[in-house]
Amino acid sequence: MILKGKKGIIFGALDTKSIAWKVAELAHAEGAEFILSNAPIALRMGAINELAAKTNSEVIGCDVTLEEDMNNLIDAAVAKYGKLDFVLHSIGMSLNVRKKIPYTELNYDFMHKTLDISAISFHRLMQTLLKKDAMNEWGSIVALSYIAAQRVFPDYSEMADAKSLLESFARSFGYHYGKSKKVRVNTISQSPTPTTAGSGVGGFDAFFNYADKMSPLGNAPSEACANYVVSLFSDYTRYVTMQNLFHDGGFSFTGISSDLMDIVVKSGE
Repeated sequence: MILKGKKGIIFGALDTKSIAWKVAELAHAEGAEFILSNAPIALRMGAINELAAKTNSEVIGCDVTLEEDMNNLIDAAVAKYGKLDFVLHSIGMSLNVRKKIPYTELNYDFMHKTLDISAISFHRLMQTLLKKDAMNEWGSIVALSYIAAQRVFPDYSEMADAKSLLESFARSFGYHYGKSKKVRVNTISQSPTPTTAGSGVGGFDAFFNYADKMSPLGNAPSEACANYVVSLFSDYTRYVTMQNLFHDGGFSFTGISSDLMDIVVKSGE
């Protein structure tokens, strides 16, 4: 019950494959109360209502590109709980990726939308929380990222740029939020995970298998990521802020694995 008495908001639980879904289940088991939020189009799919029933949570739609929606959500959360203790930003979408538009030929209208939904929304969220003084001291805000923010994965396309911006916001806003309100802000760089959104990236299966063979511990599953997120919501990580935390089985610091070396050697025979 490491989250007993804590209140928050969890964005992005689309279906049972979602990391946000796993976080919500575990946060509930650890004693937290929270509002579930997603884009109105995602809410129409209906799956989130099952999670809400399971976790005794309220569902409030929010188009994260609209300040009005963000204001309404935070106002509703504060009216329900008072100040908040945690928020999870698990949001990402790219029309260029969905439409398989090559990175060198990106549609810029689509790109603006990608950056707004996947990264600028994180700044908009924190700005709204700060303006409304909606977070308790030592509260925790977490966003989900990916190592494509640091390395090139061609099929990840413009989402890599969005993740780079997301991580920058965590550092920059994290400084100001920590200084003024003692609120901590971090991103988690997760292994490739077979979520509904992640599986839509071209070549995902090959990508997933490569990372699994590269990582000494193998790919981190979504359930393990939920454990990590919940630990960052808890009081055990009070002095962790402005960090991009790799949760990837060691992939991020491995040059090449023996498994991949064997494959390379055999392919050259």
